[in-house]
Amino acid sequence: MPASQSNISENTPMGANLISGGATFRVWAPGAKEVYVVLDDHNTKSDANKLIRHPASGHWCGFIPGIKEDAFYRFWVVGSTGEGYKRDPYARELEMQPSPGRHCILRDPQTYPWKVQDFKPPMFNDLIVYQFHIGVFYAKDANGKDIRKWRTAKFLDVLARIEYLADLGVNAIMPLPFLEFHTMTSLGYNETDLFSPEMDYAVADNELDDYIKVVNSLLQKKGHVPLVKSQLRNQSNQLKTFIDIAHLYGLAVISDVVYNHAGGDLDDESIHFFDRNSDIYFLSKGWAGGLVFAFWDGEVRQFLINNAKMFIEEYHVDGFRFDEVRVIDENGGWQFCQDLTNTINYIKPNAIKIAEYWNYSLQHRCLAVLSPSNGMGFDAGYCDKLRDNVRSVIQQASQGGHGGIKMDSIFNALYTFEGFPAAWKQFQCLENHDISRQGNNDAVPRIARLSDGSNPRSWYARSRARVATGLLMTAPGIPMVFMGQEFLEDKLWSDSHDSMDNMIWWDGLEGGDKNMSDFHAFTRDLIWLRRRYPALRGERINVFHVHNDNRVIAFHRWLDTGNDVVIVVSLSEYTYYNNSYRIGFPAYGWWHEVFNSDFYDNFPNPICKGNNGGVTADGQPMDKLPYSGAVTLPANSIIVFAREK
Repeated sequence: MPASQSNISENTPMGANLISGGATFRVWAPGAKEVYVVLDDHNTKSDANKLIRHPASGHWCGFIPGIKEDAFYRFWVVGSTGEGYKRDPYARELEMQPSPGRHCILRDPQTYPWKVQDFKPPMFNDLIVYQFHIGVFYAKDANGKDIRKWRTAKFLDVLARIEYLADLGVNAIMPLPFLEFHTMTSLGYNETDLFSPEMDYAVADNELDDYIKVVNSLLQKKGHVPLVKSQLRNQSNQLKTFIDIAHLYGLAVISDVVYNHAGGDLDDESIHFFDRNSDIYFLSKGWAGGLVFAFWDGEVRQFLINNAKMFIEEYHVDGFRFDEVRVIDENGGWQFCQDLTNTINYIKPNAIKIAEYWNYSLQHRCLAVLSPSNGMGFDAGYCDKLRDNVRSVIQQASQGGHGGIKMDSIFNALYTFEGFPAAWKQFQCLENHDISRQGNNDAVPRIARLSDGSNPRSWYARSRARVATGLLMTAPGIPMVFMGQEFLEDKLWSDSHDSMDNMIWWDGLEGGDKNMSDFHAFTRDLIWLRRRYPALRGERINVFHVHNDNRVIAFHRWLDTGNDVVIVVSLSEYTYYNNSYRIGFPAYGWWHEVFNSDFYDNFPNPICKGNNGGVTADGQPMDKLPYSGAVTLPANSIIVFAREK
């Protein structure tokens, strides 16, 4: 007799779900002839576990009594091309062993005891994002020895850096994708099981003792009761612990998801040809070594939308970075993007939706961030205008101190990207996982090495890198820092834990290289400056002074309520001493010097060139502003002046 249809309705959720007395199963396989649930290590299909097909939907459903948490299961699918095992596309967790042959694990998503139930992420325009790769970010043993050479770093390893990230001032973290991929190491963009955490980022039972100490220390510092070891034994709870503690320390978590394709390595038990009749989830078109999803099909669209819902409802994430939205759009996914963004807006309106949308037509890139029906409805979109132009002037400056450089390219880059309805919708960076990766044919030097290719620790490298980072943090848009950028890391990175020479060097920050620790102090104070002054996160900007020959640019940021800030940037190798450089100011009176990048060279710089606390704007109109003032400009520097009561 087939599986019971008690507890089954049109609202039965997809996948395997525990309920009172057992579990329901529901899977989409419209072309299959038969579908069974195979439990534990039984290698035979049983009529008692044969699911019933619902003709209209192509879903196979059944209730199996007596099943409990931790049960192993797979589907056995019989189709026109053969029969065999298939993993549940909605499996919340997989057995930690090589594929194929791994089981799905039945998980109750409600077992984790969340400490932060109502975390409120920052307003979108207030976000300062930190991007990193979990597998190579940080891992030390109980004796403080770096162990990334011998194994992949874990979700729980990142917790040792949570206080560091909170202190740095970023208020959102954006790990590269952390769902199951088959290879031992990966950037994460070749996912095969979209509902299961990457098992190589999880810690086995016999390793948990040291981690539970770190977890509970962080909890107790915030006044929360500790977790017990049993609550960390499964992979999904380890990911939830990582997110929960990030929230506890004021950090939103943005999930990097790949909805344009799946694979690289789609084995026979994956969703590839799931009903063993046709490839119901994919187009025949490949992308990045995998297959593009069939966005024309409502079931496929709902599968991906359900994935986003799962991240919000079960993992409490605070937003998404959507990989290569152009691929989705070009393969019939326009409506899918609108359905996806509308659904997220309904479930969690304050969850940021960031599109990586590189439409080849620049004037059409805004389509990602326009509201439906004219656009796809994402909140923010990647912009490369500021990135490319800042990198360009830094490279020009690295050629030497003689002659002018094209500071007017920064003028154009500081204004809102064509067609974007708001400046904050620009997602800005100078480095990221793609352009800073070893082995990428399009890789470019990290900012420190771009600033001085012969010596990334020279004064030239340090000072120019401060200017570049300063522009990122004072420009409109949502700024993103890539791991190591905050402390002058100059090496391209690798996703292989075997390549220690291409991992960020924490020892440099922690005493091995004073230049790194000085730069970290600079970046930290700069990020907190952005958080302190709302004008730096607002919409208003007036780039009022550009001088290519002098290598100077100045711009004004403000709110409608005031809070004016003036930023002056110099890439000259000559210091303009004794208030010898005159620029316009938007208001009369005293302007405090609230930030001076020269202070952080040999921090604290005993010979810092500056303005003795501020300048007085009482001169004749200049730069189309009503007043002017004379300032001291250190070589290769960024100075911030503010009007304060």
